[in-house]
Amino acid sequence: MNKTYLKSKKGVVKVTFEVTPEVETRQAAVVGEFNNWNPTATPMKRKKDGSFSVALNLESAKQYRYKYYLDGQRWMTDPHADASIPNIFGSQDSVLVV
Repeated sequence: MNKTYLKSKKGVVKVTFEVTPEVETRQAAVVGEFNNWNPTATPMKRKKDGSFSVALNLESAKQYRYKYYLDGQRWMTDPHADASIPNIFGSQDSVLVV
C-alpha cells in the first residue's frame, strides 16, 4: 500500500492498494468503509505479474476498515495494512490509517 498526501487537494490522500493473491485469481476488488462494503464498487486492475492494484483518493485524518474480495467468493486481509482488528463475523478486517 502506498499513500501520497496531495498538496493540490487539502485533506485528501491518494492510496494505492496492491495485492498479490496466494492462489490463481482472475478478479479482485478492494471493499471497505470507503465504498460502503460494496464488492463491485472498486474493482482492481490485474498486472502482468498476477498482482492487482487500484488507487483511491480518500479523506485524510481517518481510519478505514477494508478487505480484498477475490473472484467474487474469497475475502483476504491485507498483510501490509496499518493494523488488523476483529470484525462482527469472527474474522479480521484490515485497517488503513490516513
